[in-house]
Amino acid sequence: MRRILTGLVSLFILNNLCAKEIPLVSNIYGRQSISLNGKWNYIADPLENGYYDYRLKPFTTNGFFENKKAQSLSDLVEYNLDNSPLMNIPGDWNMRDANLFIYEGTVWFKKDFKYTKKAGQRDILYFGAANYDAKVYVNGQKVGEHVGGYTPFNFDITDVVKNGDNFVVVKVDNKRAKDNVPTVNMDWWNYGGITRDVMVAQVPDTYVEDYSIQLKKGFQNIIEGWIQLNSQTSGQSVIVEIPELKVKQQLTTDNQGKASFELKVKPIFWSPENPKLYEITINKSDEQINDQIGFRTIETKDKQILLNGKQIFLRGISIHEEAPYERGRAWSKEDAAILLTWAKEMGCNYVRLAHYPHNETMVREAEKMGLMVWSEIPVYWTISWENQNTYENAERQLHDMIYRDKNRCSIIIWSIANETPHSDARDKFLGNLSKYARQQDNSRLISMAMEVTKAPDNMNKLTDNMNEYVDVISFNQYIGWYRASNEEARLMKWDIPYNKPVIISEFGGSAQQGLHGDKTERWTEEYQEELYIRNLEMLDKIDGLSGLSPWILVDFRSPRRQLPGIQDFFNRKGLISSWGIKKKAFYVMQDYYKKKKAEYTK
Repeated sequence: MRRILTGLVSLFILNNLCAKEIPLVSNIYGRQSISLNGKWNYIADPLENGYYDYRLKPFTTNGFFENKKAQSLSDLVEYNLDNSPLMNIPGDWNMRDANLFIYEGTVWFKKDFKYTKKAGQRDILYFGAANYDAKVYVNGQKVGEHVGGYTPFNFDITDVVKNGDNFVVVKVDNKRAKDNVPTVNMDWWNYGGITRDVMVAQVPDTYVEDYSIQLKKGFQNIIEGWIQLNSQTSGQSVIVEIPELKVKQQLTTDNQGKASFELKVKPIFWSPENPKLYEITINKSDEQINDQIGFRTIETKDKQILLNGKQIFLRGISIHEEAPYERGRAWSKEDAAILLTWAKEMGCNYVRLAHYPHNETMVREAEKMGLMVWSEIPVYWTISWENQNTYENAERQLHDMIYRDKNRCSIIIWSIANETPHSDARDKFLGNLSKYARQQDNSRLISMAMEVTKAPDNMNKLTDNMNEYVDVISFNQYIGWYRASNEEARLMKWDIPYNKPVIISEFGGSAQQGLHGDKTERWTEEYQEELYIRNLEMLDKIDGLSGLSPWILVDFRSPRRQLPGIQDFFNRKGLISSWGIKKKAFYVMQDYYKKKKAEYTK
């Protein structure tokens, strides 16, 4: 009996020991790996029967994570992952299964895979993202969990993965909650599932965990950087090479497993006109990591934004991570190429990736195509400002966004929030996020999407205590749609009392592609076209205007948008339909950006 109890206790500990995530392995795509993308079995579990017993206590055994099979005709096993339907991963369940179109809850996913272990190597299970709460099991053992729907995470599974046949089971729960980030109220589809790449990377026992290589702040001819190992191992030799710049620097790690360097060089600067990237190699005796990194400076001077020391105008557009044509959550290089090509056709040199960190492929493709990037965390609308756990969640997502993309020169702005109501608690929350962002990376600009308030005599005034925490004053406004008329845009005046550059982070209105009528008729392409014409005339008068990112490139799904025959659960503010057809307002922006480009290249 004692032996049985001891075994049960050991099994309880084994299945309930939630190993913390290990720090993200930087540049996972530059490592040796096997992909777990493809067909996964899945079970929708709205009552979470696979996780809780009938007393709502988490299972220690008999949960779906065990992937149990009946061994005889008399065995009672009330699920079968092997015989469950298949879903393509990456992917969201909403668009892959019509029965789950508006489902919010738990879905279990299972993937069988063959694996070959190698001596002296660690095995890292990586997920690009899973929305929102993911619990991960390998061969029946819990390896960790992650909260947050738009940031990557990984686990060291060396001790649980084996040679030969293996399986991974993931419990994904996308239920909204008041204290989550984002909270319960949002204007985009809550796509559930494993929505980005899954892979197992093989790295040495002591490996390069992270690195930073970029221009030193305030200098145009000094590259600074560091290499961080996954352990506090001193005396390790690491070589950093940039062949085109004739750089080959040998480094030795200190007792923290870190090696830092500064190099005096004269790189060709990355810019939208010349998106120059350098091949970078990091070599250790037992591993080699390849990357492509560009070098540029970004700063502000009074009401100007300076790229590589020259004033620029951000010709932008906002983008949701919504797949073109196919619909659902975008994730692939092909999705990114289509969306960004549309932005380039409009004349953009800049994209606002709203309202959460987009996948790494999207950021890298923007960099290659010469598009500057605004990257944002989903602190959106009414967050639980006084909840410490909510703050820690937001800070963790901010950390992970910066950590993953710090070497991507295309990113010029970290955004910490969108359209948040004013309060002392909110100011403290966002002020702390801003300070944290600067601690993590002081080389980029900080901003957030604020709101303006209406004052007498058609005055629009921006008053926000967060002005002291940001480098760029950005705000959303919807004159012609949510207030006033297109014609009244001519009368509007603006009071922005800060000596900082201004970006209009959102403006726009809806149109159903193909619906035509008078320019005063809502939902028609002509109304949206007129709105853009009048708004651009109005916004051009703002002192310090340094950029625009209209809302939005492509129509996207939203449960807030319910008007039958017009919206049908789509936000129709896109300048392009979800089927890739350009609306009339697209060409208004295209013409405007042609003029702006000519103005800033004189």
